[in-house]
Amino acid sequence: MERYDVAVVGLGGLGSAACHALAATGLRVLGLERYGPVHDQGASHGESRGVWQAYFMGPGYVPYLRRAYTLWAELEEASGEKLFHRTGGLCVGPADGELVPAALASARECGLEHEYLTGEEVHARYPQFTPDENSAAVYDPGSGYVQPEQTVRVQLDLARRHSADLRFDEEVHEITESGHGVQIRTARTTYAVGHVVVTAGCWTPGLLPGLDLPVQVLRKVMLWFEPEGGAAAFQPGRFPYWIWEGAGMIGYGHPAANGLHGGVKAGVHSGGTPADPDLVDRFVQPEEITEIQDFLRTRIPALGTGRYRRSAVCLYDNTPDQAFVIGRASEHGRVTVAAGTSGHAFKFVPAIGESLRELVTEGKASQDLSLFTPDRF
Repeated sequence: MERYDVAVVGLGGLGSAACHALAATGLRVLGLERYGPVHDQGASHGESRGVWQAYFMGPGYVPYLRRAYTLWAELEEASGEKLFHRTGGLCVGPADGELVPAALASARECGLEHEYLTGEEVHARYPQFTPDENSAAVYDPGSGYVQPEQTVRVQLDLARRHSADLRFDEEVHEITESGHGVQIRTARTTYAVGHVVVTAGCWTPGLLPGLDLPVQVLRKVMLWFEPEGGAAAFQPGRFPYWIWEGAGMIGYGHPAANGLHGGVKAGVHSGGTPADPDLVDRFVQPEEITEIQDFLRTRIPALGTGRYRRSAVCLYDNTPDQAFVIGRASEHGRVTVAAGTSGHAFKFVPAIGESLRELVTEGKASQDLSLFTPDRF
């Protein structure tokens, strides 16, 4: 039986971050992934992920985001690659809605640099946007995006540099804890480890049935459009990351992350179709494209009337309160989990990786994780 100090199950955004952080301490680390490296079957793909601090989820997230910003920079230095692209970001919606007042409260309470804009001011700054007279926005100048596939690859490469043993196309079937350690049974063999970190996204509840996580798996669609008139006005520096509350839904989008010919991304953060992660429909229906086009047509007209280019499906693993699940999750304290990412955890990736390393090696995290305790349900 092969033995390791710690195993990480699931090597997407969170798992690759945990592998890197743990391996850098000198521990003997095993990484296990049911698919290939940098795959598109979960939630860590799709070209871009928004990163910002004036957070509508509440001021309790802001210190964690500040730490993530520091670690994104450290990750860039360690890898020699540019990961974070600062573009500025807009949270748009009704002035008396949910998102804009919440983002404004976070910015003010935490002393963040920001601007409060009327709909008219948004249009003056970014003519691509056409908010109505009842709209307002919070502008976060430090916002931007990272690319998930690049991030996962970089973190896996750094983990290997620190001698992590990464194994792909190896599905975990069972995790069994005792007072002496943890056994992990896979489709190939059984491993003995001192501690296991489970970062398997939508597959986490099945791997930890005793935790009884109230996670709902939702199928989500990401779309790319060629704007009417071309993509020049939608390049980073001319177009921000945005999230928009309106018409009973929350839409989002990013600048053209891959230049003039890669298309401009948009999607719907709210809603989603309940799904089995092993049986999810990867085909995007015409009505799903139309739904997003209709949302964009009155808000970002050149995008809403532009040509549909391509699409992808990803999965959200949502908790009832939309907050993450991060912490020790077993009787003997040898199982640590990060799950319930609810479609908004990627901006925190290196900070969550650091917290998982601290929970394994020190038994507690330097960041306040009280929002995310596994036993809150």
